Amino acid sequence: MAAHLVIVDRRADFPWRKDNLQVVTAREYIAKPDAARGRDQRVINLSRTYEYLGTGYYVSLLGEARGERVIPTVKTILDLRQRSLTRAALAEVEEALARKMKRLSDRPEASFNLLVFFGRTMDRRFADIGREIFDLFRCPILKVQVRLKQGWTLHAVEPLSIDALTEEQKAAFETALDAYTRASWREPAARAQARWTLAILHNPREELPPSSPRALQKFIKAGEALGIEAELIEKKDYARLAEYDALFIREGTAIDNHTYRFAKKAEAEGMPVIDDPNSILKCTNKVYLAELLKAHKVPTPKTVILDKRGLATLDQEIPYPIVLKIPDGSFSRGVFKVTNRSELEATAESLFEDSDVILAQEFMYTEFDWRVGVLNRQPFYVCQYLMAKKHWQIVKHGRSGRAETGSSRTFAVDEAPREVVEVAVKAAGLIGDGLYGVDVKQNEHGVFVIEINDNPSLDLGVEDACLKDELYRAIMREFLRRLESRAGR
Repeated sequence: MAAHLVIVDRRADFPWRKDNLQVVTAREYIAKPDAARGRDQRVINLSRTYEYLGTGYYVSLLGEARGERVIPTVKTILDLRQRSLTRAALAEVEEALARKMKRLSDRPEASFNLLVFFGRTMDRRFADIGREIFDLFRCPILKVQVRLKQGWTLHAVEPLSIDALTEEQKAAFETALDAYTRASWREPAARAQARWTLAILHNPREELPPSSPRALQKFIKAGEALGIEAELIEKKDYARLAEYDALFIREGTAIDNHTYRFAKKAEAEGMPVIDDPNSILKCTNKVYLAELLKAHKVPTPKTVILDKRGLATLDQEIPYPIVLKIPDGSFSRGVFKVTNRSELEATAESLFEDSDVILAQEFMYTEFDWRVGVLNRQPFYVCQYLMAKKHWQIVKHGRSGRAETGSSRTFAVDEAPREVVEVAVKAAGLIGDGLYGVDVKQNEHGVFVIEINDNPSLDLGVEDACLKDELYRAIMREFLRRLESRAGR
């Protein structure tokens, strides 16, 4: 019996004669499960398409059900169909690609496609990239779209049919096939059995997500090392939430949207959840925060909680310029600076249409805001967020709807001013023991807490600039601590 079974739609798709390969059509394979096969048969599925519930899909599905070792697996087929999942999985390979492009003396000048045959590439410059992609998506033939935008990106990875290859490409495919079938059947390195499952709620269409797809992949990888299997979910997966052991919310939170419902459901199921509903409730309302900080004597800019009747005397309490805020804004949305009476009245009138109460605060100019990340009452990173270019805020929202952000600098906790860190930790402790980003201004008069964010940004090249992967591991260790505590370990 041949060592490998090759499945094709038409026998003409496989013109080679190989002593160690037996060629069978997909129709024969599906209809005659016992034909010329034994237990632990190795199957190479070269169907022209792996469309969901199509013939190629069923070849892999039935092969796995029969206990055969199939490439590609059904999981690989489904993973390749989900563009957002594919993009997230490729984050580290994309970083390797960027480093390689810098080193190449003859690097391409435009976008191109890279063909990967069993982990081998026709363009030997990218041999290591091909191997890494094949380790992620074990499919016989892959077309990788490499695009040059602001930088080099792996735009898409998709399976390619053998009948779509040119003669030159078929020759390269045959060489790769021979090498692959002569080698032992090598599976990807086995992962430690996950003890826990974690749902990461995200919105792939969010304009300013707290974590990019590449950062989300970092969380997933950090979880794997600790025995936590993390999976990205979206709003539509609400009914499946109870299938997981814990929930990590990585999209903008608000009381009146699905993030709060997810948090409430997770809490009701007894699941560890960050952000917890209590933190969302407290942090998303600036009026509540203002009163909380005032009651506990945490220094803040002079702040007035304002209704329509208080508007008449506001500029007697706070000099211009005055900052007006809606209670539930985020990422610099709903925050306005007014410099005179007419601007004050016009802006306030607009804001009162959506809320009976707004916040007025003295304007403090600084070149940057401090952001202290606090997890379970302990600081673990510190950033300086610089103001957007020619703007007085970190984020500048343009009329077109696009947002511009300032640059940033990141510090180890012990490198940041002690008074900044201490006031931030005190403020976060008033909310709870979750994950918070505390914004602080510092000037010649001291340090002042601006707000406490329950869903702080955690992203590549910014918040992780000092800690690197340790930032993501710290979050996952906290989930592990909570999960084991719940289990009584």
